[in-house]
Amino acid sequence: MSCAVAVSNNLMSTVFSPTNSRVSSSLFCKPLTSSSSTTTSALPKRHRPARIDIPVVPSSFLSLETPKGNDINGIITRREIEVEEEEFSVYCKKGRKAAMEDRYSASVGLLGDPKQAFFGVYDGHGGAKAAEFASKHMENNIMNELSSRGADEQIEEAVKSGYLLTDSEFLKEDVRGGSCSVTALIRNGHLVVSNAGDCRAVMSRGGISAPLTDDHKPSRPDEKERIEALGGYVDYVHGGWRLQGSLAVSRGIGDQHLKQWVIADPETKIFRLESDCEFLILASDGLWEKVTNEEAVDVVRALCFDGNKRPLLSACKKIADMAVSRGSNDDITVMLIKLGNFI
Repeated sequence: MSCAVAVSNNLMSTVFSPTNSRVSSSLFCKPLTSSSSTTTSALPKRHRPARIDIPVVPSSFLSLETPKGNDINGIITRREIEVEEEEFSVYCKKGRKAAMEDRYSASVGLLGDPKQAFFGVYDGHGGAKAAEFASKHMENNIMNELSSRGADEQIEEAVKSGYLLTDSEFLKEDVRGGSCSVTALIRNGHLVVSNAGDCRAVMSRGGISAPLTDDHKPSRPDEKERIEALGGYVDYVHGGWRLQGSLAVSRGIGDQHLKQWVIADPETKIFRLESDCEFLILASDGLWEKVTNEEAVDVVRALCFDGNKRPLLSACKKIADMAVSRGSNDDITVMLIKLGNFI
């Protein structure tokens, strides 16, 4: 396998572990600030302070092994992340927030089996802590639950327990913020897709887009009914329906101050992988707010499957750029998985 990481402007850190071909993100965003003020001063010229030289990280490639002395305050920061492997590709693009709050995780070759894998995209809000925590612990919690149960018939319950355990462990950290999650477990010829929040999974099946998840929004009738039954309310604020007038999603990891209504229970769907299962898109809502399921699938097929053989990474970037061109200001993470590699 090959892995390419490209850097644009500022740099965000990614952590790689060779075990089980695992790739996981830890996209710290401590933005490089530079002052370029040109306002004039009423002071005489001789009283003006000397010009301050602010170091700038070059926008060329930096190795993941860059010495700490070459980092900014010991942290490598990035505006974009590009990862390309044989089975999948990931593209992360920072939005207009002060820090990137998206995270992802990917493991291929679980238990030594190249046909087993786990993938996840995590969209943080109120900070990146919950998304980062989920990216580091969700897979292990789910796999441990599967191991303890020892039966694929209980896989949905194992995934649910893994989500709830990740949530409860994060709440013990007593840190603010929360995270939406979408995960895909490939095991024994089956695709197990789960979500809590508005990260989404879409599959191309014979060229037709097939949404595999339903967004958990406060405006969704069953979610609104659940919230109101628990004494909460849903209100239209700042251009969207929000739980307690503040949160735009109704499920996720964390959100301690709203935990009475924000549950971590995932919705899970299980599919048998067939020859017409082409690829899977996992992405944060920064993409889906501006790009439809059908558009995303069409772009990926045109670039990578329908007679063309361009890398998946080119399609990840194409649909992310499409969202940005249409006005998306949010962080965007797009992961493409070639399902044919696991059949």
